Amino acid sequence: MKQDNILIIGAGGQIGAVLTEALRDVYGDDHVVASDLKPLDNQSGPTEVLNALDGEALEAIVKKWRINQIYHLAAILSATGEKDPMWAWNINMTSLFNVLEIARQRSLNKVYYPSSIAVFGQEAHHQNTPQYEVLIPETVYGISKVAGENWANYYYRRYGVDVRSVRYPGIIGYQSMPGGGTTDYAVEIYHYAIQQKNFECFLRADTRLPMLYMPDAIRGTLELMEAPANRLSVRTSYNLAGMSFTPEEVAESIRKLMPNFKISYKPDFRQAIADSWPASIDDSAARHDWNWRPEYDLDAMTKDMLHHLAMT
Repeated sequence: MKQDNILIIGAGGQIGAVLTEALRDVYGDDHVVASDLKPLDNQSGPTEVLNALDGEALEAIVKKWRINQIYHLAAILSATGEKDPMWAWNINMTSLFNVLEIARQRSLNKVYYPSSIAVFGQEAHHQNTPQYEVLIPETVYGISKVAGENWANYYYRRYGVDVRSVRYPGIIGYQSMPGGGTTDYAVEIYHYAIQQKNFECFLRADTRLPMLYMPDAIRGTLELMEAPANRLSVRTSYNLAGMSFTPEEVAESIRKLMPNFKISYKPDFRQAIADSWPASIDDSAARHDWNWRPEYDLDAMTKDMLHHLAMT
């Protein structure tokens, strides 16, 4: 196993919980420190309670565990952030600056900072959105991610901090419920289906958005972080794509296995956010630079999601 010591900030979140396990498989339980605002249960390795806005507390943990890689996953997501934009901006940006500064000061090996398709807005090409596209986001979450991407690029070019990033589309996984994003319906719908409940979707039936199944998201993240630095041409954030679908197409996929499943539609404020995002993503830069390839399509994901949820 590799011997780097890794700190995960936001290890209790939708992606963080799964990524923590994956990293421990690679580096060993004792070399991956999981941190979050609240104590984490059922962990196979060390944990810390950390408010990422507290730079001194972050530095103390980095020193204590001799950390040389940080995965900074903590953030206020799109729908939640719109309820209090200044609060979301402060959390998303202050926590990132704390991570970048400790990485610079202590010459950490690598930093991982996830971005999002929320960086795109109405002015971007809606179909097959290219890697280098105008970034005028519609949400404070997207604004913070655009700023974060540019700061990551700045710290790499100015200080040599090896910051790596992908723009996640909607992430779908069975391990936990989502945390306040506009694509949350694509997780919730499977929970309703397995409980044999009718599902009311907060987006229109024809709202097409890019999505990625959790196993692909985790594998892609690890592949980027393991890629040789000289292969990476993007130091803002790589587009990452898996599949694109609408709520009605998800419902149709579920009905192939559960014919009685029913869905209705009641769009809310999240519809305007979704309408500003791409319908599909061009991830050719990731495919070229570090051989990214998704493995799951919609039906394969549906089968796997329902199988795992039925077991819980």
